Amino acid sequence: MTLSWPDGKTLALSVVLNVEEGSEMSVADGDKKPEPVDELGVALGVPIRNYANESNYRYGIRAGGPRILRVLAKHGVTTTVTAAALSLERAPALTAALVEGGHEVAAHGWRWIHQFSYDEDREREFVEKAASSIERTCGARPAGWLSRYLHTPRTRRLLVEAGYRYHMDDFSDDVPRWETVEGADRPLICVPYALDTNDMKFWTAPSYTPDQWLDYARASFDHLLEESRELGPRMLSVGLHLRIIGRPGRIGALDAFLKHVTEAEEVWITTRKAIAERFEACVPFEG
Repeated sequence: MTLSWPDGKTLALSVVLNVEEGSEMSVADGDKKPEPVDELGVALGVPIRNYANESNYRYGIRAGGPRILRVLAKHGVTTTVTAAALSLERAPALTAALVEGGHEVAAHGWRWIHQFSYDEDREREFVEKAASSIERTCGARPAGWLSRYLHTPRTRRLLVEAGYRYHMDDFSDDVPRWETVEGADRPLICVPYALDTNDMKFWTAPSYTPDQWLDYARASFDHLLEESRELGPRMLSVGLHLRIIGRPGRIGALDAFLKHVTEAEEVWITTRKAIAERFEACVPFEG
């Protein structure tokens, strides 16, 4: 069988809403230094609390998140929320809104911290703790996983052991694929992610403007849509952050992008879990 999207659609659009705020590195949570990812680009390497940056992250929970959810609802868009589990525990009102909105909640770790230095037992606990926590806060165990930047050679096996069905730790294609996992009794579906359409550019490139992000995201969508009509199914990922795109001066770019994509008849705007399930149905694993 060959891959196809439902109802004659040719392009699957996956909007990914990252929820990391409240679980980033912090001396208050026992980390050796504060979170280095900052809108100002001021990375402190000393064991001191960065109250200013902590408040910048809290903005995502208090103001940015609700603003993004309003824009998503306006356009009828359902997302995959990649959530650091502790963030959801610490923001029950936002978590309830995500569940009520019908968004898929995938795991972005127990906290938004690096796991690549962990030994196997500690990483296994990290992976399982994320799944168990999300199951408690959201009512369903997560099917998908996204690491913070780096993972270990055994991460995929630990994901299989914990019951995950797909992962996003890959940027190498515009369609899903099967991945065999050494030492595991079943494969994982890789649903590739994307960095170039991610709103993190606003932080990594301070001169980056909302118009530039909108132009790039829209151009990516338009090209993949045309390609999907000619060459077969494609998938586009657009990654967002509460504390970034949720700012008043940036949210208009998201609003304009969603208006543009929802006007295309061939687009399937859906969750990554739905993409993985459709892929599995169309392309059964054959070893």
